[in-house]
Amino acid sequence: METREDMAQVINGKRVPSLEALVALAERYRAQGLVTVFTNGCFDLLHAGHVRCLIEARSCGDRLIVAINSDQSIRTMKGPPLPIFHQDDRVQIVSALECVDHVLVFDDPTVDRLLAAVRPDVHAKGSDYSEANLPERETVRAYGGRIAIVGGPKTHSTRDFIRTIRSLPENQRL
Repeated sequence: METREDMAQVINGKRVPSLEALVALAERYRAQGLVTVFTNGCFDLLHAGHVRCLIEARSCGDRLIVAINSDQSIRTMKGPPLPIFHQDDRVQIVSALECVDHVLVFDDPTVDRLLAAVRPDVHAKGSDYSEANLPERETVRAYGGRIAIVGGPKTHSTRDFIRTIRSLPENQRL
């Protein structure tokens, strides 16, 4: 019987099983002269703000790699009951977007280790960051990458959507 993990590995052929495999992909893209863009996040309750960020990140290059926080890393950062969706479900949803080329799940508190290994040409982050407050700024600078702040003004928040849903009267909840 196929497990949830087996299914996630084959979603659109986009899920990358390991950091080593991702490094090999990035090296192949570099050899082909392609610009690789990297972004990361939880992507729980995917919304228009996420989609705008991902589309704009992809427009910064030829390939877009998305690192998705693991369930455990989200619980550590934000506390239970988050995440709403299991990491494999979030991989499936993000992988379905045409602008996304590859998805990797990660456990670390930041993506410094991934960035140092993959060395994407561009590290793209949403407008809730600036180059000055980006935790991975020094890592990107160290390998010669550039930072792109994408997605326009932050007008959507998963946390706000959860609050709105919780505030609905019981008879209006789905």
